[in-house]
Amino acid sequence: MKKISAFLIIVFSFYFLFAQSKKEIRKLKIKSIAVTETSHSKTNNESKTVYDKNGEIVEETEYSKDGIIKAIRKYKHNKDGNVVEEIEYDGKNQVIEKKEIKYNALGEKNEELFYNESLKLIKKNTIAYNNKGLKIEKKTFDAANKLISVKKYQYTYQN
Repeated sequence: MKKISAFLIIVFSFYFLFAQSKKEIRKLKIKSIAVTETSHSKTNNESKTVYDKNGEIVEETEYSKDGIIKAIRKYKHNKDGNVVEEIEYDGKNQVIEKKEIKYNALGEKNEELFYNESLKLIKKNTIAYNNKGLKIEKKTFDAANKLISVKKYQYTYQN
């Protein structure tokens, strides 16, 4: 029982340590969080997250087990704090994929445009919502605007 209690305390401690909210990031003026792991007397970078003055994530770096940069994701936000652009780079700082995100007047994501490493459009998602603001449909189109798939969301409610 003591082992289980100790385990739960450790798990919750890590949860609260790494689950800073945007409000806390802004209040504490945190610019970045770097995570490293030390094992067998060797310390490697695991990840790094950079924030702007509003507590929004502007860059995430992911490292391999050897501490080499695996991927970098950079984000741009609109005035409401919504991500409007996400670019993923490889370890050599070459673009892997770019995503542009558009929002409707209610601030709901309604379109995602995906570009390849040459910044050529490869696919597009459109998203529809019901009058309660719940996602009801996501359509995926190819670069020629040909419909590839439709995903529908259905909700059941408790009485």
